[in-house]
Amino acid sequence: MTAISVLDLVPVRSDQTTADAVAATLALARVADELGARRYWVAEHHNMPAVAATNAPLLMSLIAAATSRVRVGSGGVMLPNHSPLVVAEQVALLEAAFPGRIDVGIGRAPGSDPVTSHLLRRGASGDGVDTFDDDVAALAALVRPEGVDVRVGSTSYPLRATPRATSAPQLWLLGSSTYSAQLAGRLGLPYVFAHHFAGRGTAEAVALYRSTFQPSDALPEPRTIAVANVAVAPTADEARRLVLPQVRTMWRLRSGLPLEAQELVEDAEAAPLPAAADEGVAALTASWVVGDPASAAAELRELAGRIGADEVMVAPVAGATRGTPADASPARERTLRLLADALA
Repeated sequence: MTAISVLDLVPVRSDQTTADAVAATLALARVADELGARRYWVAEHHNMPAVAATNAPLLMSLIAAATSRVRVGSGGVMLPNHSPLVVAEQVALLEAAFPGRIDVGIGRAPGSDPVTSHLLRRGASGDGVDTFDDDVAALAALVRPEGVDVRVGSTSYPLRATPRATSAPQLWLLGSSTYSAQLAGRLGLPYVFAHHFAGRGTAEAVALYRSTFQPSDALPEPRTIAVANVAVAPTADEARRLVLPQVRTMWRLRSGLPLEAQELVEDAEAAPLPAAADEGVAALTASWVVGDPASAAAELRELAGRIGADEVMVAPVAGATRGTPADASPARERTLRLLADALA
């Protein structure tokens, strides 16, 4: 494993506007492109004070236009929030504009709180999970250049995501459970396990995916990515310091506390978590890769080998110190540069 891939939630710090956060993401994407990263994916989260990634296809278009080589994708589009046809139309246009560079990662989590999810789905009954298998299959068919033929009574109705496509984006299935692993295997799709979020069960899910995989036209053999939260600095102590804002954000999320814009490092240091949080924080961060370049590279190689992942995708979670330009994220950029050098 030498090439890196990147997952970006487009974090919003306390010293940033949304415009600043997007500018920092575009700068980070250019660094990833320069370093020869294989993929650059953005997530879908809604109504979160510390995350600006609300619309993956729109962010993908900005990132693809700002880069030249890296594959750009979603990690992921939360399909229960959307019509498969709408997603197919969006990504088919992106593939037409940036041929051979578009990935579409699909998930079934809501990506938000129940109220926001209800509004996203326009009050539709159910949570969209009961039709997820069918919706994934529909999307996989719709993104093909030939599209699908829909039966309307006795008539065959041609349905194309875009009129004259010559290529299709690559569809990936995301998950943090055995359900998604089995579905990806059955549909013959590449699979991404959210190791950065789940932290456990990764090897079992990947093994299940490989054992149930059925070759498809899109993918003759199983292919997997594991995602890890990563912060790299010249020293392990500095890396642990830089990751404090992300630790506090995730602790608040898991504890059900009100969310805020991501703190600066100095602010996180000035308000340490209560001692009672130590055990929870240790469990939360056990799967994170935080350290100097050599140790981080070794951990990622070990992760890929242990779970049998074909690729590892890093979510750079190093925070910013006071005085950092609002439209940049130097510590995240440095994580990628140091890691790329160490892996090379």
